[in-house]
Amino acid sequence: MKWTEIFKMGAGNLLRRKTRTLLTVLGVVIGATSIIVMLSIGFGLKASMHNQLGGTASLTIINVSEQSPEDKSAKSSQKKKPVLDPATVQKFKGLENVTAVTPQKTAFAHFISGRYVADISIIGVDPRFMDAFGFKLERGQLITPGTNEVIFGHSATYNFYNPQRSTWPNNDETVPPPVDVLNDTVKISFDGSYEEKRRQSGPKPKVFTVKPVGVNIENTEYSWNVYMDIDMLTKLAKDSGVESAKSVSKKEKFDTVLVKADKVENVLAVQDVIKNMGFKTYSSAEYVKSIEGTYNTLQLALGGIGAISLIVAAIGITNTMIMSIYERTREIGVMKVVGAAISDIRSLFLLEAGLIGLFGGLLGMILSYIISYVINTLVGSKASEMLGGGGHISIIPPWLVLAALGVSFAVGLVSGYLPARRAMKLSALQAIKTE
Repeated sequence: MKWTEIFKMGAGNLLRRKTRTLLTVLGVVIGATSIIVMLSIGFGLKASMHNQLGGTASLTIINVSEQSPEDKSAKSSQKKKPVLDPATVQKFKGLENVTAVTPQKTAFAHFISGRYVADISIIGVDPRFMDAFGFKLERGQLITPGTNEVIFGHSATYNFYNPQRSTWPNNDETVPPPVDVLNDTVKISFDGSYEEKRRQSGPKPKVFTVKPVGVNIENTEYSWNVYMDIDMLTKLAKDSGVESAKSVSKKEKFDTVLVKADKVENVLAVQDVIKNMGFKTYSSAEYVKSIEGTYNTLQLALGGIGAISLIVAAIGITNTMIMSIYERTREIGVMKVVGAAISDIRSLFLLEAGLIGLFGGLLGMILSYIISYVINTLVGSKASEMLGGGGHISIIPPWLVLAALGVSFAVGLVSGYLPARRAMKLSALQAIKTE
């Protein structure tokens, strides 16, 4: 028999018993839908976690600092404690799978703009690598190397306040910030007592004019500080003459160094190399690895719940096919007598079982998208807010749908195997005599 003939006969047999076929397909629909929806929730939770950490770009960044004297976990064969200096930065740049490196220096600065002031940490970085480290602007442009240009973090713009009316910034981000940093004049002083000394007689604290050229987007690790060319920050700190700025003015040492790996998969390997050099490291990827096992376990449990429904559906398919053999015993006998091959009879019953699984998987796919849409519409916004603004709580990747269809079809074939063997072993003469 040709495959087209076997297909027509199998489809016709299923359509003749519409109610039984529909109920059996319904079992597969429930099983396929359960697996897709349960796993989609697991994918949604993982996506929320990644979004909360700042996305993939943030996961490839390693924060390097020097070991403290109290840290006993340093793995270094060097007798002298390693330091973060220009030579070390060059070593980091030469490491395998490293695409960008920027040293950082941090100073506490007093910002002045008209009658408004703000106390904000100012961080010196290498402007050439700001884009690589995920500095995304909502307004303006990135820093030009060698200039007094600065970039404000979104939340840092709300730190300005009027000291004559208040002693603390309002930080109400529902209204525009009190200072338009891109258009107003902004000055800084490294003297923490600037306001008191300004009103007293005697030498006034040194102030430096800076040029804000951009504002970073909100809800990132760069939202709370001000960023400047590290060489310019070093120069201004040195010129300030303030005791607290002396550590910043030393060119030969950095507070921290940011190292960017080419892929998330290589972050931990690069991190281990830097640890073995005697430095302390931290990355979001390290945190992700520590909690990803929990998410994987949860996802496995959710998938297992759906798999139970599919197993029940497989039992239903087997039962349906066995009942079909009992009802069609005479038909099977006639097929054998007229010359149908044993393999054709096997293919017929396997095809019928496979069609039940495939059709159930297709309906389950459609139902899964509907349920996922309902979940994201009704509870997604609140749930994602609780999980850190991750967007959708249910995410169905295309490969999951294809896998569910394949599994549903495979379950149908496996469920129909034993009934097909039973049909193959029936005696032709006894089958014909059966009423």
